[in-house]
Parts: sequence; C-alpha cells; structure tokens
Amino acid sequence: MVRLILASQSPARTKLLAEAGIRHSILVSDVDEDAVQARYGVTDPHDTALLLARAKAEAVAALPEAEGALVLGCDSVFEFDGEAHGKPYTADVARERMLRMSGNTGVLHTGHWLVDCRDTHSDDDGEGSGTGATLGTVASAEVAFLEMDPAEIDAYIATGEPLHCAGSFTIDGLGGAFIRKVDGDPHTVVGLSVSTLRGLLAAANVRITDLWHS
Repeated sequence: MVRLILASQSPARTKLLAEAGIRHSILVSDVDEDAVQARYGVTDPHDTALLLARAKAEAVAALPEAEGALVLGCDSVFEFDGEAHGKPYTADVARERMLRMSGNTGVLHTGHWLVDCRDTHSDDDGEGSGTGATLGTVASAEVAFLEMDPAEIDAYIATGEPLHCAGSFTIDGLGGAFIRKVDGDPHTVVGLSVSTLRGLLAAANVRITDLWHS
C-alpha cells in the first residue's frame, strides 16, 4: 500500500486531503524558514514558496519514519504589490496588510515538493516500486478582496484566524467573507492543490486513486 506523508502542521492542508479522500499521515519538519531564505537569498514570492516546500519535504524525507513512503512538503506565500507576505503573527502587521488589501488583488503562491522514499531496488519479479523522484512545482491563484472597513478587520483579527495564515487571510474559514473571487484553483489558496499533487504523484508512477480511502 502506498503511503503519503504530509510534511506540514497546517490543519487546513490535512483537512483538505482528508475531504478529498486521500490517505495520509503527518510528520512535521523542523525547518527554520528564515534561515533557509537567508541561506539562498531568495526573495521572489513564487520561488520562495517552492524553496520552502522543498526544504520541508527533504527534511522529513531524511527521517527514518519516512522510509518507504512518499513525502509531500507545501508552503504558501502571498504576493501583494510585488512583496512577499508570509504569516503576520501579530495583530499590527495583520491590520496594516489587510487595510492595504481591502478592495485590491494579490496572488497566492503554494509550492509543492514530492520526494519518493520508496525502495528503488528490484523485487523478485524484476520490478521496483520506488522511482527516487524528487520534484516540485508551484500553483498560483489570483485573489480579489472586497472592501473591508476597519471595524470588520479588527473583528477578524480578534478571532486570531489571520495571524497564522500566509497573507493574513483564509478562504475556507471566516476570511472567506472578504474574498470576492479567485482566479485559479481554490485549493491553492487553502494551501495544497489536489490537482497539482495528482501530477506530482504521476511523475512517481503513482495514481492519486491509489491513495483514496477504500
């Protein structure tokens, strides 16, 4: 049976996979995102999302628990006015960002990286299950926001939801009330594109249906 490990502690990502019927377990990486970015000097939001997704996937793939499994790392970065916005963490940062985002448009980039940790040696029939694949891609979606008044923004921040989300918003929670439309795969905005995962799995000779709950 094919095993998929999600190298992410995001409740939204694991919920998305579960609702898509995809069997998986969770093994969180201990990646210092700031250190990774400083090491490679990457500032482009698109490239940053892919770099961090790869760092997470490869960190978990190196653990003994990942042996024989496929490991998926993901990371999301919101691009607004040419700037990369990760998680705001503080109310002040979230408020400043949301006031600027009100009535405007940005792009959410979600990097995906898959590592095939299955054995590549041939079995008795001369066939090996693992491919040794390590590859990734970025799925991006444009997000258009409605006008938000300061009182709504303060109320939203008070819930704590936007503080730990890339770009200071969600689409699958309270923040969905402020999104006018999404141009692209909505799953990308949640933090994991299932159709993108399907393509990565295919490169490792795995059908996404092989991971569906029976």
